[in-house]
Amino acid sequence: MPTVADIERYLRDFAPPNRATEWDNVGLILGDRSTPVSRILTCLTVTPEVVEEAIAAGVQLIVTHHPMLFRAVKKLTDSNAEGRMALALLRHHIAVYSPHTAFDNCRGGINELLAERLGLVEVRPLRPFEGRKEYKFVVFVPEKDLTRVSDAIFAAGAGVIGQYSQCSFRLAGTGTFFGSDAANPTLGQKGRREEVSEWRLEAVCPESSVDSVIAAMRKAHSYEEPAFDVYPLRPVKEPLGEGRFGRLPQPAPLAEWAAKVRSVLKCGPVQVIGELTKSVATVALACGAAGEYLGDAVRLRADVFLSGEMRFHDYLAAQAQEIGLVLPGHYATERPGIEALAERLQTQWPETTAKASEQERDPVAWA
Repeated sequence: MPTVADIERYLRDFAPPNRATEWDNVGLILGDRSTPVSRILTCLTVTPEVVEEAIAAGVQLIVTHHPMLFRAVKKLTDSNAEGRMALALLRHHIAVYSPHTAFDNCRGGINELLAERLGLVEVRPLRPFEGRKEYKFVVFVPEKDLTRVSDAIFAAGAGVIGQYSQCSFRLAGTGTFFGSDAANPTLGQKGRREEVSEWRLEAVCPESSVDSVIAAMRKAHSYEEPAFDVYPLRPVKEPLGEGRFGRLPQPAPLAEWAAKVRSVLKCGPVQVIGELTKSVATVALACGAAGEYLGDAVRLRADVFLSGEMRFHDYLAAQAQEIGLVLPGHYATERPGIEALAERLQTQWPETTAKASEQERDPVAWA
């Protein structure tokens, strides 16, 4: 039987948290990682109804798309709905994990699922991820320091390339120095030029680890003044990104395609902005509330942009730029991903019971 920690590791591999947007709160939000899990419930949002359902079903883990405790809290009491839900979950030892925007954009995530169900072909990211900012760290060390210094910079975060760690390049050579009267050289003498055998040790390093790597190198190095360089590397665009862009196998009028969206997503009325007879061949999409991606859709010359919901002024901007909008609702664009995630978890751990919430409903009703 898996533990909360086992499922957390799987979800982090499937939807890496470092792919979430900066403002998000993804990962394990509540719970004990050592808890064994026999029942999992997925949902779009943790609501009182979902909490009651989880308690009644004997669930040990809720995987929610929208995070609980999204904003920083200073008090957790029964004086508001969020506090009451959190306290009830803690009393019943129910953990909560949220992949949110990391799940929106990963392989097999919500946007990719939407593109697949809507029959898009030649699918690619709407907004590609920028390559991670990395640096090449180079330090010159005597042979007696080589292992100690390399171990230190690896431990500080250097040398990671994809699924490989402790990656480096080493080249033997000769270094020179002339120490002043105030110098205290480890090798040779001050007051004259020395030539010493050294190794050039180099490794890639993420921007966030540069200072730690330099500090670790200095601590492990025997030289009074180690020689080192830090070179910025050009980011390489990655194959993944936010949202999706693709083509329809056959163009269709905007009204006809909007009707297909409603049928595929099994939702209520779909808002449509644009000329209903306009031919649609290229589609941009981003689940949830994604008006911020309208400019990306225009840049790629999409005929239509699909999202859950947008602001009124986005409608006017779309009209001005002659791009259609199809808006089936926030819930409608993300609920299919929640159901698919339950199926994924059930397949990964057949000994557990994983299912999507049956009590969750779209809060929007049509009179």
